[in-house]
Amino acid sequence: MKKIAGSIFYLLLIGIGISAQSQILTVSAFFKTVSEKYAQIQDFEADMAVAAGKTQMQSHVSFKRPNLLRIDFSNPETQVIVFNGEQLTIYLPGPRSILSQSVESGGRSQAANLATPEGLALMRRYYSIAYETGQEPVALDADTAGTSAEEKVIKLILSRKSLSEGFQTIKLAINPTTLLIRRVEAVSALSREVFRYDFSNYVLNQNIPDTRFLYDAPSSANTYNNFLLAE
Repeated sequence: MKKIAGSIFYLLLIGIGISAQSQILTVSAFFKTVSEKYAQIQDFEADMAVAAGKTQMQSHVSFKRPNLLRIDFSNPETQVIVFNGEQLTIYLPGPRSILSQSVESGGRSQAANLATPEGLALMRRYYSIAYETGQEPVALDADTAGTSAEEKVIKLILSRKSLSEGFQTIKLAINPTTLLIRRVEAVSALSREVFRYDFSNYVLNQNIPDTRFLYDAPSSANTYNNFLLAE
């Protein structure tokens, strides 16, 4: 569960910073225009479904620039992930545990950096970006192609240049009309485990109050600090 929660945090922040142009010339131009679109988003909320192996999770995510993030889960119920720019807090209801991690400023993996145009520059630097299926929109899911349920997206694939990156590849599915990310699919570099994140029902720039990102964890829960560094 720690592995899934940590990957949600990392990938969501990547997703926050990445989102296409009516006339697509090159993948670099596409990526740049998507980045510019997301740079205009001050805050958003969306539903997020997570799949990792046999694990299926449902949640609602809230984000506010520059670095406020909250994910409230309906499955598993009452699980919460909150990041306030300095501290990552994850509440796991099953073991009634609070996982806490301080984020050092200035690090390349700093959450604040990943949610900014500078973070996107890092993604361009450390990942090679290509079209997965070409410039034309294709079905988000192959089994819905040609049906009334078909949703068209443009698919990108990011391949790591450095062995220090945690994911071997990251696939992005972007809606060409809204210019918003619909799916992130990442393959862990070590275990080759696949993590998939589906985003839907976006609501943009609603001036979410900062109080939305405050979380009072149950006092009876056990707290584990610096869990990302733990064995």
